[in-house]
Amino acid sequence: MVAITLPDGSVRPFERAVSGADIAAAIGPGLAKAALFVRVDGEIKDLAHTVDADAKIAIVTVKDKEALTLIRHDCAHVMAEAVKELFPETQVTIGPAIENGFYYDFARQTPFTPDDLPKIEARMKEIIDRDEPIQREVWDRDKAVQFFKDQGEHYKAEIIAQIPIGESISLYCQGKFVDLCRGPHLPSTGKLPKAFKLMRLAGAYWRGDSRNEMLQRIYGTAWANEKDLAAHLTLLEEAEKRDHRRLGREMDLFHLQDIAAGAVFWHAKGWTLYRTVQDYMRRRLAKAGYDEVSTPQLLEKSLWEASGHWQKFRDGMFTTELENQTLGLKPMNCPGHVQIFRHGMRSYRDLPIRMAEFGACHRNEPSGALHGLMRVRAFTQDDAHIFCTEEQIGPETKSFCELLLSVYKDFGFTDMVVRFSDRPKVRAGEDATWDKAEALLLKAAHDAGIETVPNVGEGAFYGPKLEFVLKDAIGREWQLGTLQLDLVLPERLDATYVAEDGQKHRPAMLHRAILGSFERFIGILIEHHAGRMPLWLAPTQAVVATITKAADAHAQAVHAALGDAGIRATIDLSNETINYKVRESSLAKIPLILVVGEREAQDGTVAIRRLGGARQEVVALKDAVAKLAAEAQPPGL
Repeated sequence: MVAITLPDGSVRPFERAVSGADIAAAIGPGLAKAALFVRVDGEIKDLAHTVDADAKIAIVTVKDKEALTLIRHDCAHVMAEAVKELFPETQVTIGPAIENGFYYDFARQTPFTPDDLPKIEARMKEIIDRDEPIQREVWDRDKAVQFFKDQGEHYKAEIIAQIPIGESISLYCQGKFVDLCRGPHLPSTGKLPKAFKLMRLAGAYWRGDSRNEMLQRIYGTAWANEKDLAAHLTLLEEAEKRDHRRLGREMDLFHLQDIAAGAVFWHAKGWTLYRTVQDYMRRRLAKAGYDEVSTPQLLEKSLWEASGHWQKFRDGMFTTELENQTLGLKPMNCPGHVQIFRHGMRSYRDLPIRMAEFGACHRNEPSGALHGLMRVRAFTQDDAHIFCTEEQIGPETKSFCELLLSVYKDFGFTDMVVRFSDRPKVRAGEDATWDKAEALLLKAAHDAGIETVPNVGEGAFYGPKLEFVLKDAIGREWQLGTLQLDLVLPERLDATYVAEDGQKHRPAMLHRAILGSFERFIGILIEHHAGRMPLWLAPTQAVVATITKAADAHAQAVHAALGDAGIRATIDLSNETINYKVRESSLAKIPLILVVGEREAQDGTVAIRRLGGARQEVVALKDAVAKLAAEAQPPGL
C-alpha cells in the first residue's frame, strides 16, 4: 500500500507503486490532460516516475511557476531534434534553460545564418504536432559512449566519459532523437506550448574554454502561452529602444573600445552626468554622518590573504610583481577601510564610524561577460563601511534603509523588493558566527520595517546581506543596494575597540552600497528614463535656439544668464530652421529648448518648450531664469 498525500492535505491510498501520470488520472481527467510533471517530496520528476513509497505529491501544470524552466529545457531538446533533422551533419553538445529562455550549442562546419532560424522554428512546431513520446532510459556507460560515437556525436561521448563512475547514464528518447540528460522532461513533445521564438546566433567555446573549438549557439525564448511570449517580445523591443549603449552614442555620453576593454571613455556630457550623480551622493553621505576616505589601488598580497579575498576572488584580481612583492589591484575597498579603522586606538565612544569611499576598483571579468556600462572591469563603487557595536546594528540599519529609499526616490525609483541572502556553501567563519549574524540582520531589517524575501545561499562569503532589487520603468529587476553584516573580517584583520569595560572587543562591520557602481547605475538610469533625464540630472539642461539671425545678440544674453544661474546650457546660432533645431535637441534628449526670435528679442522674453511637448510658454527672461534655476536644483538643495 502506498499513501499519497496531496497539496490539500488529503491522502489517497494506492495498492501498489504508482506513476505520476496514474496519480493525476486518479484525481481527474482534466488534471491528467494538463499534467506536465510530478513533484515528489519537493523534487520534480517525469510523469512516468514510479512512486513506490509513501510521499507528498503535487501535479505540476503549465500554470505552475516552476513549470516554465522545465518547458524551456524541453524547448532546447526539441530545437536540437529540429536541427538534426534539417542539418544531419551537425553535432549537438549542451542545451540548458536560462533566464527567459534556452540555448543549445552545436558543432557544424557551415555557419548557421539568421535565415535558418525560421526554418528551425517551423520544424520545431512540426515535432510538437507529431506528439512524440519522450521516454527516459538508463544505459550502460560503455554502451552509451559507443552509441554516440557511432552517431558521430563525439561531444556527447566525451561528456559521458567524464561522468563519475557510479552515476547513472540517463538518456531521453523522442522520435529518432536521443539525448543525454538528467531530466525531467515532458511526457511527449505535444505537451510543449508553441509559445517560443528563436532569437539570435552567437559563438561559444566548448566548455567555455577559449583554448577549445568554437561552437555555434542558438538562443531562444519560451513561455507558457502566446500572451506571455508577446509581452516578452514587446518588452525586448522597448528595452532595445532604451539600450544605454545606443543612447550613450546618440547623446554623446561615453564610448568603449578594445584598447581598454571593460573601461569607459567618458565624454564631456557623460562625465557631467557622472559628476552630478557623484556630487549628489557626496552631499547625502556627508549629511548622513559619513566621513569620506581614500585608500590605495595596490595592496600587498598578504592583506588579501588575511581578509580571505585572495582565496575567494584571486581569479578575478589583476596582480603585478614589484620588488619581490605581489600586489593586487583592489577589487573592493573593505580591507583598506579596516586598515584605517585599525590606525590608532578606537573607543566605544567613537562608534559608530561611517567610512565612505568612491573607490576605483578593478575586476578581471571574462571578455564575454562585458556589457556596456552594466558589466565592466574598471569601475567606481558607491561604497561605505560602518563600524559599530552589536547594539548599534539595528539603528544603523534603520538609518541606512531610510537614506537608501530617499536616494532611490530622488532618482525616480519607487518599486523595490528586498532579498535576505543567507550563508553560501563556501564561506568564512564558524556556523555559530553565521547563526548570530543572520539573526541580528533579520531582526534589524524587521525593526526597520523592511519586509524581506529569502534568497537562500546567496550571502557574501563573510556574512548575510540584504539585497535591494529595483524595478525600472519597463518592469525589469536590477539588484543595486546592499547591506551586509560582517562579524568575520574584523576578526581576520584584527580590528578592535576599547569597550566600556576597558577590554578590547571586535566591532561589527556593515558593508553597504546604495548605487553599487557608478558605471552600472548610470547605465540603469539611462535605460530607466530612456535618456530623458530629470532636469537636475540632464548633462545639458537647456539649449537656446534662434529663429533668425536678428535674435543672435538676445540669444547670447539668454545663454549667459542661464550660465550665471548655474544652468547647463548650450546655444545654437546656426542657419538651420527652428524645426530642425528642435528636432536635433529632442534627439539629444535636452529637457528645455528656449526659442528666441525677433519678437522675443524686442520684448526681452524667451519661449520655453519642454522635451516631448508641443506647447511653448513665453516668459520674461528674468522670470524664466529664476523659474528654471529653481527647477534644475538637485534634490535636497
